[in-house]
Amino acid sequence: MANRDSSERSSSDFGGPVLLNTELELSTAVSRGGLYSNDIPSTSPRGESATAFERVLRSDIGLSTLLTRLKQSIGSARDFAAFLKKRATLEDEHAQGLKKLCRTTQDSTRRPESRQGSYLRSYEDINRIHDRMADNGIQFGLSLHQMHEDLQDLAADKERGRKQWKQTGLSAEKRVQDGETAMEKAKARYNSLAEDYDRARTGDKQTGRFGLKGPKSAAQVEEDFYRKMQAADTDYASKVQTAQVLRRDLLKTLRPQTVQALQQLISECDSGLTLQMQKFAAFNEKLLLSNGICISPLKGQGNIPAPQVRSLRDVVYEINNEQDLRDYVTSYAPKVQQEQGEVQYEPHHSLQSAQQALPQSATKQSQPLPAQMQYKSLRASSNLTHVTQNPQSSSAGHIPMPADSPAGGTSHADYDDSSKQQASPSSNDNVPPQIPPVHLSPAQSHFPHTQFSQQPIMSQASHSQPSTQILPSQNINYGADLPPLRPVFGLSLEELFNRDGSAVPMVVYQCLQAVDLFGLEVEGIYRLSGTASHITKLRSVFNNDALQVDFRNPENFFHDVNSVAGLLKQFFRDLPDPLLTLEYYQGFIEAARIDDDIARRDSLHATINSLPDPNYATLRALTLHLHRVQEHSPSNRMNAGNLAICFGPTLMGTSSKGNIADAGWQVRVIDTILQNTYQIFDDD
Repeated sequence: MANRDSSERSSSDFGGPVLLNTELELSTAVSRGGLYSNDIPSTSPRGESATAFERVLRSDIGLSTLLTRLKQSIGSARDFAAFLKKRATLEDEHAQGLKKLCRTTQDSTRRPESRQGSYLRSYEDINRIHDRMADNGIQFGLSLHQMHEDLQDLAADKERGRKQWKQTGLSAEKRVQDGETAMEKAKARYNSLAEDYDRARTGDKQTGRFGLKGPKSAAQVEEDFYRKMQAADTDYASKVQTAQVLRRDLLKTLRPQTVQALQQLISECDSGLTLQMQKFAAFNEKLLLSNGICISPLKGQGNIPAPQVRSLRDVVYEINNEQDLRDYVTSYAPKVQQEQGEVQYEPHHSLQSAQQALPQSATKQSQPLPAQMQYKSLRASSNLTHVTQNPQSSSAGHIPMPADSPAGGTSHADYDDSSKQQASPSSNDNVPPQIPPVHLSPAQSHFPHTQFSQQPIMSQASHSQPSTQILPSQNINYGADLPPLRPVFGLSLEELFNRDGSAVPMVVYQCLQAVDLFGLEVEGIYRLSGTASHITKLRSVFNNDALQVDFRNPENFFHDVNSVAGLLKQFFRDLPDPLLTLEYYQGFIEAARIDDDIARRDSLHATINSLPDPNYATLRALTLHLHRVQEHSPSNRMNAGNLAICFGPTLMGTSSKGNIADAGWQVRVIDTILQNTYQIFDDD
C-alpha cells in the first residue's frame, strides 16, 4: 500500500501509472489462475460453523441456497456498475462545464473592456489551473466508464454461468426425485398384491371371480395373485436399484460439482466487485490529490524550480492594483496633446474693418458696439435657423431643436425671467446631455430641415441683418377640437419621414426633450400613467401640427411630465409596424434566447443594423435617452430591467403572433440593448 501511494503521488496527470498498474495486476492474477484468492482475505469456515456450512451444502437445499446467493452477487455488481455510470456522467458534465468556462473566460479576458497587467496574468494562471482540474475530472470519468463496462461484463458472464449450472444441478436433482417417486409407486403396488395373495392363500372369503370359462377356483385365484406379486416384486427391486444409483451419482459427483462451480462463480463475482470498489477508492484519492497539487503544488518537485511553482494563493497575491493603474494611465501618454496657451479674445475681421471706417467721434461713442452687434447677430441667426438658442442651455448640453421648428414656436429666448425659472432646472450641471444627431445616407441628407442648428454665432452674424425684435411666445388652445391637418399618430415611420423629412419624428423628439429636462428625477417615470385628458389634448395638438409644439416650456404640457411619457408610449403603440418591425421580430426573439451575454449582444447588434433608417434613428435616440433615465435610477427607481418591462411590448408590438408567450424574451431584448447602449450605438 505504501508503494502504491508513492507511485500515485509521483504522477502529475490523473489515471496514468495507477490505472496501468491496476490493470497489470488484474491481468497477471487472471493468467495465474489466482484472480481472487490472493487479494481477498480468507473467509473459510472454522469449527461448528464449518460443519453447519458443509451440512447445508450437502443437503437438498444447498443448490437452491447457492443459486440465490449468486443472484444477489450479480445484482450487487450491476447496482454498483449503475452507480459508477451515473457518477461518471456527473464527473463528465462537471469537467466539460469547467472546460467550457475556461474557454469562455479566456476569450473574455482578452477583450478591451477587461483589465490588463498583473490582473490579466493572474487571471490566466487561475484559468489554466482550472483547465488542468477539468482534465483530471475528464480522465476520472473515463476510468469510471471503463470500470462500469468491466462490471457489466462480469455480471453478464456470471449470469450465464449461473443459468448453466442451475440447469445442470436442478436436472440431476429432478432425476433423483423422479426415481424415488417411481420406487415408491412400485413399492405400493407390490405391497397391495402381496396382501391379496396372502388373503387368497389363507382362505379368506372373497367375491367370486369369473373368467371367460366361468368362475375360477381358489387355487387358480391364488396362482394369479402369486404371479402378479412376483412381477411387482421384480419391478420394485429394479426401481430401488435405479433410485440408489441416481442418488449415489448425485451425492458423489453431480451435487459436489455444481456446488463447487456455484461457489467459484460467487467468489469471482464478489471478488471482482470488491476489486472495482478498491479501484474506485484509489481513483477518488488520485483525483483529489491531483486537484490539490494543481491548487497548491509541492515545492521543488520534479525539474521545475521552486520559485516557478506557484499555488493558487500565490497567483492571486501577485495582483498589483496600483501598478496596473499606473501602467494603464501611462500607456495613454503618447496621446496627450501639447498644452495650449491662455485663451485670448480675437475680434472678427469684419468688426475691425467697421471700426476703422467709422469717424473718430463715432468710434468714441460706440465703445460697447461689439457686444451690441453680437446680440443683434444672435437674433439675426435665429431668423435664419428658425430657432433661438438659450446660451445657458446650449452650454449645458440641452437637446437642440430641429431646424424645421416654427418661427412662432416658444423658445428659451422668448421667456422672461420668471418663465425661465419654471421651465428649466435650477442648475445647469443637472441638465441631461444632448441627443446625438443621426447620420443619414447621402440620399437622405438633402432635406435642409433635418439638420440641427449648430453654426457658430459669429458666422451667422456675418451673413444676416442685425435685428432687435424678440419673437413672442405663441399660445396654443389645447381645449379646442383641433382638426388633424398633419396627423402623426397611426402613421408609419417611413410615411412620416417621407412627409416631414425628419428621421426622428417631432413627437418623439419633443417628448424625449421634455423628459430629459423635467422628468429624469421623477420617481416611476414611464411606469406611472399620466392624466388621460392631458394625453388626449397633446395627441390632438400633434395631429394638428407638430411644428407648433415646444415642450421646453412645461406650461405646454400642463406641468405633467408623466403625461408626456404616456404620450410617447402611445405613439409607439399606435405605429402600424412596431419600431423593431414585424419583419425582424423573430430575429430579435432568437437573439434573446442566447444564453451568452456577448453573443446575445452581437446578434442583437447585427439585427438592429438591418432596421430601416427611420427605425434605426428613432431607436438610437430613444435608447440613448433611456440610458440617461437609468443613470438616474437612484432617484427615479427606473433601472434597465424596469424600463425593459415598460418598453418591451411597446417597441416590439402587441399584436405579433405568439407575443404573449414571447413577453419574457421581448423584455430581455430591450434590457440587453439598454445594458449595452454604447456598444450598440456610438455616443458621439
